[in-house]
Amino acid sequence: MGVSGLYTRFGKRALDLAISVPALIATAPVVGALAALVRATMGSPVFFRQQRPGLHGTPFCVYKMRTMNDARGLDGALLPDAERLTRLGAWIRASSLDELPQLWNVVRGEMSIVGPRPLLMQHLGRYTPEQARRHDVRPGITGWAQVNGRNLLTWEEKFALDVFYVDHVSLGLDLEIIATTLRRVMFKEGISAGGHVTMPEFMGSGGAP
Repeated sequence: MGVSGLYTRFGKRALDLAISVPALIATAPVVGALAALVRATMGSPVFFRQQRPGLHGTPFCVYKMRTMNDARGLDGALLPDAERLTRLGAWIRASSLDELPQLWNVVRGEMSIVGPRPLLMQHLGRYTPEQARRHDVRPGITGWAQVNGRNLLTWEEKFALDVFYVDHVSLGLDLEIIATTLRRVMFKEGISAGGHVTMPEFMGSGGAP
């Protein structure tokens, strides 16, 4: 087994725990304060929870700070994301503080600090076989696509970067991604796609089944 294989099987998990456990403890007061603000401005729940595909597509429950209210139109349907995103929620997203609860997902072994972002369950049937390889590693809080454009990229560009990461996982690459992420968060780069509060839903590539 090569160095890369050893890191993937043992070192990556050790790095995840070495970062996530102290970070979870250190950021607990921040999460608590944010939870109180969310409760005061949007009510309960304070955390957004949703089923997402993990390693090999296995479902797990991802946690994020809640950033949208539940405002609905006259037809009873939820309003578009842009209309439900609160001022507090926009600030939480811009500072990437909404991702802090995912440290718990890392501690539980459902996610990694670095890996392709966990998307929606309904996307699973829309990937090409090549794009589906993004699930060959645990999803991450940050990833190669996030430090190379994030929501400014097309879905196809993001998935190509995800697969590149799968094929080149290493300690050096993970440390580079973590360092770049910290710098990008400070400058609030690539938070949203043009014309959208979040990325538009992925409906499949031309070659998808």
